[in-house]
Amino acid sequence: MKYLVTGSSGFIWFHVAKQLLTNGEEVVGFDNENDYYDPKLKEARRSILSQNPNFTFIKWDLVNHSDLENIFVHHKIDKICHLAAQGWIRYSIEHSDTYIQSNIVGFANIMNLAKIYKIPHIVYASSSSVYGNTTKQPSSPMDNVDAPVSLYAATKKANELIAHSYSKTFGISTVGLRFFTVYGPRGRPDMAYFSFLEKLYHNQKITIYSNGLLERDFTYIDDIVDGIIKALEYNNPKGYSIFNLWNDTPVNVNTLIEILESLTGKKFIKEYLPMQVGDVNKTRADISDTTRELWRKPRTKLKIWLQSFIDWYISFYNICNIYD
Repeated sequence: MKYLVTGSSGFIWFHVAKQLLTNGEEVVGFDNENDYYDPKLKEARRSILSQNPNFTFIKWDLVNHSDLENIFVHHKIDKICHLAAQGWIRYSIEHSDTYIQSNIVGFANIMNLAKIYKIPHIVYASSSSVYGNTTKQPSSPMDNVDAPVSLYAATKKANELIAHSYSKTFGISTVGLRFFTVYGPRGRPDMAYFSFLEKLYHNQKITIYSNGLLERDFTYIDDIVDGIIKALEYNNPKGYSIFNLWNDTPVNVNTLIEILESLTGKKFIKEYLPMQVGDVNKTRADISDTTRELWRKPRTKLKIWLQSFIDWYISFYNICNIYD
């Protein structure tokens, strides 16, 4: 099988492409490798994938329909794993145009080309943020998600609606995956666990919102990859599906901080601020459909799997040589 994996130099996307290559598949990786965060991290991920002869990398932008179409002209794509998007809720407050272009125009381009080139199955990234500030916990794919509290969340809801229309109108099998706070080695520097650790090792102050009581359903990267691979293999009986990936054990920010301190033996410098616009109090996934249709229950021991991230971070950034 030949897979198009968009956003292949990104965190989740890299791990998915790597697993597909390990499974013996061919992967066409697509990414614009923008400077939203340090491109060196993206380049490092790509360099690992490029060591496999079954990997082809293309550096273009999703919003350019003609450039994107060249991939389908020159490669016989069997399935699409569309994960490329502009992430992070808070960034969307001041950079709305970036989200409209990448997350909506780019997504529509992918769906349109799937229609033209008769791609039968697409797995795409949605987000737990579509649930908004709901008081119903845990959140189920059957819940109403018509009240997003950020532009980022609204673009992800729009993706789900576009996918539904293409599925019903053109018979394309689509599986949307609502990710819940993914963490692990080679992660994204804008995520709290990553930025907290970075500031901890550089003796910089961290900002804690809402007294550290915000709760997140942290999901380890290997579980996300397992879920995505299963979604790519999924015999989609309805033609259109949405699943939560992937946890059901929320942890608040204060607990995250305590775990990082215990694992590193260092103490944070803390600043407390009110809850930010666009943020939500709690995320918790109802994973009953996911475990029944896709895969097993996820890893829940945050302390164990954060250690794997810390080990990678120390090695990648050569922390020991600087701070010993």
